Amino acid sequence: MAPIVPENVLPQLLVLAGITLVILEALAPGAHFIVLGVALLLAGLIGLVFPPLGGPLALAALVLGLGAVTFYVYREFDFYGGKGQAQTSDSDSLKGTTGRVTERVTATDGEVKLEDGGFNPYYQARAIDGEIPEGEEVIVVDPGGGNVLTVESMSSLSTDNIDRELERAAKRAADRDREREKETETG
Repeated sequence: MAPIVPENVLPQLLVLAGITLVILEALAPGAHFIVLGVALLLAGLIGLVFPPLGGPLALAALVLGLGAVTFYVYREFDFYGGKGQAQTSDSDSLKGTTGRVTERVTATDGEVKLEDGGFNPYYQARAIDGEIPEGEEVIVVDPGGGNVLTVESMSSLSTDNIDRELERAAKRAADRDREREKETETG
């Protein structure tokens, strides 16, 4: 029985498939095709350079072995960033994230760049009330579930009880220091 694909053509097909997947990865980054693309490309090249390894079983073993090595290298060197942390799993993980306004944010339009915002840190944003100028620091108050976030200016956030108590304590300490200085000057 004749093989479906002649053995001398199989390495060339692997090289072609590998190049195709690597190009697709370049067009749509996200590590969807890179591991398999590199494994197929390298296995095909090895099959071309060393013809005894160009048989179907040897190439299958090469693809599996090189795929495992490629996956390890990809995970170890973290080419896409975010090592030690998972990618954004859902929109709720964006709540509380800070960033800067890149296009004026209003109730209907705007854009922000989030710190630690992933591969593409730019998001459409809407202000809770009023308008937030470009360059202003913001915090995400409602991720919204899509790519449109509701943000609030950091400068407009009201102080809480702890902040107010700290301000009062600092004022009392400053008043005491002034009283001591007056007593030492007059004393």
